[in-house]
Amino acid sequence: MSEMLSVEAALEQLLAAAVPVIESETLLAEAALGRVLAAPLVSGVSVPPLDNSAMDGYALRHAECSEALGQPRWLPISQRIPAGHLGQPLQSGTAARIFTGAPIPAGADCVVMQEDCEARDGEVRVTRLPKAAANIRRVGEDIQVGQTVLAPGARLGPAQLGVAASVGETCLTVYRRLKAAVFFTGDEIVLPGEPLAPGRIYNSNRAMLIALLNQLGIEVIDLGQVGDNFDATLAALQRASALADVVITSGGVSVGEEDHVKAAVEKIGRIDMWKVSMKPGKPLAHGLIGKPVGSADFIGLPGNPVSAFVVFCLFVRPFLLKRMGAAPTPPASFTLPAGFSHAKPGKRREFMRARLENGQAVLFPNQSSGVLTSLAWADGLVDVDAGVTLNPGDPVRFIPLAELLS
Repeated sequence: MSEMLSVEAALEQLLAAAVPVIESETLLAEAALGRVLAAPLVSGVSVPPLDNSAMDGYALRHAECSEALGQPRWLPISQRIPAGHLGQPLQSGTAARIFTGAPIPAGADCVVMQEDCEARDGEVRVTRLPKAAANIRRVGEDIQVGQTVLAPGARLGPAQLGVAASVGETCLTVYRRLKAAVFFTGDEIVLPGEPLAPGRIYNSNRAMLIALLNQLGIEVIDLGQVGDNFDATLAALQRASALADVVITSGGVSVGEEDHVKAAVEKIGRIDMWKVSMKPGKPLAHGLIGKPVGSADFIGLPGNPVSAFVVFCLFVRPFLLKRMGAAPTPPASFTLPAGFSHAKPGKRREFMRARLENGQAVLFPNQSSGVLTSLAWADGLVDVDAGVTLNPGDPVRFIPLAELLS
């Protein structure tokens, strides 16, 4: 276990170990934002339910529209059809005034937008001929009766909830919320608002980690800070494993004399993964703890804040999504020119804080894993393989932070 895993191998191992929750509940749709669908959503209606107009204009027979084009003859407007109202069958040689979303009257086979018509005293003349069937939304064009519109594992965002509403669903069956217990080690850290004695620093990881978990819709159990001693760490792990599906710590997974988390985990469980060949964030622990062993997953994040953030986004987030019942997908990335030099090749794969400026990726000047302001400044990570040097203009892979936080 002392050998460092590659980024790909570590993620593969973590995802293989992620066992999705199976318990579900039914919620009102408006309360299901961020949750994961547990049962397929099958539509009982067609969307749209009738052929309808895609815009404000005039419903016509295309053949009559062609005959009228360029001729002095005007077509009488035989009816007016607002959205939500059914019109009468279209009389031959006439047009129907129609509005966006209104059902197409029987006999009409195209809609001419109002900008392409001249109207006067109850008559209309076409000035620009549309194609046959133009500007008509067909019944079932979006959704067919019996179609599965959302599959199990879908995370319910605003668009998915809109789809559910479009087929008339008011309640959705979702997986139960995943529970994550968190605690933090280090005698040097104090909570914001407390006096800052010499040699102490404020705990930034707590606020950051809880926010990352809340964004995923996970129920957070905050066990606070734990002193740097074995017994306190062991007690915190035992309590956390009894309360949560996943236990996440920050710090204490290295090999120093004051790093007790690893030893405490091995006392009540096991560690299956420990180190990843990446920078920042080499120490990443995963294992199983609790009674019986395996009642909770254990995730040990690095103590440095940038390392903790990057490791969470790249590894822990997809692991938790799979535990939640969702189907995690790789974050979208794109290639763009480097706006920097990277003259010294690293021995580990690097994820450097960067932002887009003038079509290039520009690095934050200080890439230290303790400089949290670099993350507040950045809008993405530049992914550089081990042993690679870069010159300005060389292509680099850029991963937007938005892809890692949604």
